[in-house]
Amino acid sequence: MKIVIGSDKSGYSLKEAIKAYLKENNYEFIEIGTTNPDVGVPFFKVAPEAAQLIQDGKADRGILICGTGMGMAQVANKYKGIRAACVESLYAARMCRAINDSNVLCMGGWIIAENMGIEMCKIFLETAFTQGLEEWRQEFLKNAKKEFEALEDKIY
Repeated sequence: MKIVIGSDKSGYSLKEAIKAYLKENNYEFIEIGTTNPDVGVPFFKVAPEAAQLIQDGKADRGILICGTGMGMAQVANKYKGIRAACVESLYAARMCRAINDSNVLCMGGWIIAENMGIEMCKIFLETAFTQGLEEWRQEFLKNAKKEFEALEDKIY
């Protein structure tokens, strides 16, 4: 699995901690956005680049961090095939994958502590769509995903 990870200035510290975790665990990743805390790249430039990398098949999932995570999620979700979730808990990190098959995790550098952010990423990367759910719910969600994709096709 190849990951794109990016942040603006507000998410830089959390991104660096998560980047270290990814390196330690041999994840392949592409870093975009702010790479120097003194020179920030705004969230509205980072999220489109991440979305494009996923759309082009150069990354499978994304981790985007700004001050609250909301700006990254809002911008990323403008792109077809991107299912970005702004999460603030371990439970939400698990459910955004299991229920919504989110492919982009968005977090807030002003909100999430480094250890919590790393744990949320771990769960996000290790959880499969419909993992741990009842069989009836798995079928329901797989059908819902098809309807969501058809809706995207209409819009885009």
